[in-house]
Amino acid sequence: MKKRLKVGFWEFIARIVLKNRLAILCVILIITVFLGLQWKNIQFSFTEANLLPDDNNVNKEYNAFLDKFGEEGNLIVVGVKDDAFFTPKSFAAWNKLMTEIKAQKEVDLVVSINDLKQLKKNDSLQTFELVPFVDVQKTTDKNYLQSIKKDLFQNMPFYEGLLFNKKNGSIRSAIYLDKKIVNTAHRKDYIVSDFIPKIEAFEKETGIDLRVSGMPYIRTLNAMSILNEISLFIGASLLLTSLIFFFFFRSFRATLIAILIVVIGVMWTFGLLGLFHYQITVLTALVPTLVIVIGIPNCIFLTNKYQQEYSAHGNKAKALQRVITKVGTATLMTNLTTAAGFATFIITSSELLKEFGIISSLSIVSLFFLCLIVIPIYYSYQPVPKAKHLEHLNRNYTRVFITWIEKTVKYNRRYVYIVAIFLFLVSIMGALKIKTSGSLIEDMPKNTSFYKDIVFFENEFEGIMPLEITVDTKRKKGVMKLSTLRKMDEFQETIEEIPELSKPISILNLVKYSKQAYYNGNPDYYELPTSQEQSFILSYAKNASKNSKNNIMKSYVDSTGQVARITTFMRDIGTGNMAKIEDKLWEKANKVFPKDRYDVVMTGKALVFEKGTQYLLDNLVSSLLFAVLLISLLMVFMFRSFKMVVVSLIPNLLPLMITAGLMGYFGIPLKPSTILVFSIAFGLSVDDTIHFLAQYRQELAHNNWKIKKSVFATIRESGISMFYTSVVLFAGFSVFMLSDFGGTVALGGLIAITLAFGMLSNLMLLPCLVLTLNKSLANKQEFIEPKIDILQHNKEEDDLMKPL
Repeated sequence: MKKRLKVGFWEFIARIVLKNRLAILCVILIITVFLGLQWKNIQFSFTEANLLPDDNNVNKEYNAFLDKFGEEGNLIVVGVKDDAFFTPKSFAAWNKLMTEIKAQKEVDLVVSINDLKQLKKNDSLQTFELVPFVDVQKTTDKNYLQSIKKDLFQNMPFYEGLLFNKKNGSIRSAIYLDKKIVNTAHRKDYIVSDFIPKIEAFEKETGIDLRVSGMPYIRTLNAMSILNEISLFIGASLLLTSLIFFFFFRSFRATLIAILIVVIGVMWTFGLLGLFHYQITVLTALVPTLVIVIGIPNCIFLTNKYQQEYSAHGNKAKALQRVITKVGTATLMTNLTTAAGFATFIITSSELLKEFGIISSLSIVSLFFLCLIVIPIYYSYQPVPKAKHLEHLNRNYTRVFITWIEKTVKYNRRYVYIVAIFLFLVSIMGALKIKTSGSLIEDMPKNTSFYKDIVFFENEFEGIMPLEITVDTKRKKGVMKLSTLRKMDEFQETIEEIPELSKPISILNLVKYSKQAYYNGNPDYYELPTSQEQSFILSYAKNASKNSKNNIMKSYVDSTGQVARITTFMRDIGTGNMAKIEDKLWEKANKVFPKDRYDVVMTGKALVFEKGTQYLLDNLVSSLLFAVLLISLLMVFMFRSFKMVVVSLIPNLLPLMITAGLMGYFGIPLKPSTILVFSIAFGLSVDDTIHFLAQYRQELAHNNWKIKKSVFATIRESGISMFYTSVVLFAGFSVFMLSDFGGTVALGGLIAITLAFGMLSNLMLLPCLVLTLNKSLANKQEFIEPKIDILQHNKEEDDLMKPL
């Protein structure tokens, strides 16, 4: 009776599915329509990936900075390095371009050579006035423009590093967008529809190549690249996996239903994003493709099982029932382990990773039910498989491959262990070479014009990624105290000594410029005022700052005059280099600014991203251990045998170690994209283990608990499906290597490699371990009766099966 009840559960599910086909199809249609209506809620993320928890101290400091000074990533820079720039035609076109940009409501401030202002002393008002640096009426004279260039480079140190590079002769303009639109869709509309066309018009008119960069510009074009790749990945993965599916089964109708199922799965994924009001990020953008790559193997396994059953007894009804009753639990468990690999990200405190984990795991589980329900229903309406559709079960290349696996396991088990141990030791040495990277722009597409522009600004102006330092004097108007300014000057000298950082910008620059202006613009006086000069020079500077509505320095002191802001820009540097720079800056800051009198905070988007990468690295081991623990519990639940847990983990941990070794040897760093590889690949690789062990348990029962006979029967029975599904997964994840994003390429390539090693490990090392670790098995007591039925069927069950 106990066995009948256990068999009856999946038979009951099979009968519900096959007796209520139209009703179930209607329910699927309703769900699809409902989730399709949620697409209207889908939005794209307009900010960089924040990998840190909201309550992390680094995030709190960054948010406090934004509250005080507003969005720091609102600067767009337009650069040029061309001798033709200081000619009447080009300069007139430049003046027109900057005037048009300045007139846009989306632009807060433009600082450019054509309307540059310089400080002039007004003795009568005891203040400085901003007067035009360029007389527009004279710009038709080429000699005048050359004199302007010379005067700028020699007498305007205040703008050096901001508007020009004295050494290389590069020129740029600083365009500050309205902070309210920086993290909205309006930013994209402005840059794509208005800003870029103006840049292109200038280039067409003058023949001068302009370089454009800055975080708002980079974010926009990078986001557009991600959106374009979503359709590329979906199309390429669907085409490739469908072709492989057709190659295996040589059946248009089998291929058609597989495509239909994964397309519905993709629609459900987008619907879930809309239902939960999640944004499309660089991670969630990958989920639709993952659904296709994981869904096709599900279809392969179920279709292959249907054809195997029909080939065995020729009864279509029984074959359809057994697709559900014989593999229901095993397929459920394989999908749960895959989902568990993604679900491990839910335990992190990062919202970005949580959303990715939730959407991917829900999509995978939903896909399982779609496959398990739709495939039997579909084939119930189709004619029985023809002989040509069953040829793949005995195709020559699959038979040769499986025979080779059998011979290797039977006669060369010792060599399998030697190779496995050798690969493990070599991989450990490689894994020790792995470096980390926390760069915001490292994974951006290298062949795009905006990335080449990033490189230009790194070479000419030491980078475009802002690093922000705030100095709290703990008293109102404390920033303008000469003692504070001197400390800031000493600290900024340290910043200037670091080659990866640009010349810093702060209120200090204005104070130095004020002294230069006081001495009639003599650049030799671009320095802090002395104690004797401070009373009148600082009063001039305060009045200038107070009276100027269009002052570039207005965002570098808070409204109370208590907190000063120092901005510098970084080159594209790795996590290790960033940590060294940070340590050097903190060492100087702690020395210059006593903690009892000053509070110093280092923040900025680049630093937050670097800390987020480090957070992921710190949580990598715990996340992977959680995945191992979760999947081990599923194994215990399935087999109720600790020995089987050990047997199942070893063949799947070895491929992960090999992947880590390859990363070390080939210089692929640990970064947000590659960190995901291990949990995802582990969850996918374990699927083959479950298929193998589940089939092994059935063969034990059918072969009177004879281990060796059961192992080789399992290889013959499950080997083809494991081979097919692994090939599809390998090819599917290889699609990500079409990406222009380095991180996505690394993610796809590394997972594909891991799964290839995982297939060989599960087909060779796993049966060897089963044979070795179960030598003492004399009867079925090694396999305690599991909590749930897994592929356990006998003649009594067959008698229960009734045709539709």
